Amino acid sequence: MGALTPILANALIEVAREVDQLFDHVLAVPDDARAPLYLAMRHAAIGGGKRMRPLLTVAASQLFNVDRAAAVRVGCAIEAIHVYSLIHDDLPCMDDDDMRRGKPTVHKAFDEAIAVLAGDSLHEIAFELIVDGATHADPFVRLELIEGLARASGPAGMAGGQMMDIAAETSDFDLAAVTRCQALKTGALIAFSVEAGAILGRLPPEGRASLRGYARDIGLAFQIADDLLDHEGDEEAAGKALRKDEGKGKATFLSLLGVERARAQAQMLVDQAIGHLASFGAEADLLRAIARYAVERDR
Repeated sequence: MGALTPILANALIEVAREVDQLFDHVLAVPDDARAPLYLAMRHAAIGGGKRMRPLLTVAASQLFNVDRAAAVRVGCAIEAIHVYSLIHDDLPCMDDDDMRRGKPTVHKAFDEAIAVLAGDSLHEIAFELIVDGATHADPFVRLELIEGLARASGPAGMAGGQMMDIAAETSDFDLAAVTRCQALKTGALIAFSVEAGAILGRLPPEGRASLRGYARDIGLAFQIADDLLDHEGDEEAAGKALRKDEGKGKATFLSLLGVERARAQAQMLVDQAIGHLASFGAEADLLRAIARYAVERDR
């Protein structure tokens, strides 16, 4: 996965284990006709993926001494939203992909109807995880988490960004439009992943400006890095088809900026993101490592 520091490598392994363990519990297969639905959700949600969103929630929560189990539950809820979006994005009516995370997409491993239901169900499970009192004793904290995740997932966030991404196939997007599209499609859920740690820590909204700036910058840096990997990367390492946007003539950061300017822009965003953490000490080292990883990863 590129140049991983020990702190980040260990954190990724631990969070992946915790997320898989929680999904394994939540998605236990029932002994009835719903079994294929649960098997499809397990196929998509357990194993594979960087688990970057749960890691961001855990890392941000560490700044405020939040109970780790609570942070993992919220991170798992965010991951459930992310996985549902991947299942639906891979459908023939959207990106029509055959591989995801190194294995067949859900509609290929099962069928399209089960894939739709699996995505729908993971969306609902996300909110079930957050609303449960086990996530946080304070119902107002849970309510703020629900509100934030809903906004980041819907038309003002990820789904709205996906609509812009579809429109980009038939429209000439300039840099501002591409930036807006990616800030919604990819950045909104990443931004909430960070803010969720602050919400769990009961940090008031007016105190979150630096974390919001950090999240905004790494969200765009990750997307630019994705564009670079899509152009230069290896499909086997990525575990999915590459260079599809280029084949469709869709505007991306890379097509608009060129390789070198895009790489320089990503590095600038990472440096800027780390700068937002200047008021924190060693407790923010994991967040700093995640930011650097944005431009150093190979998938």
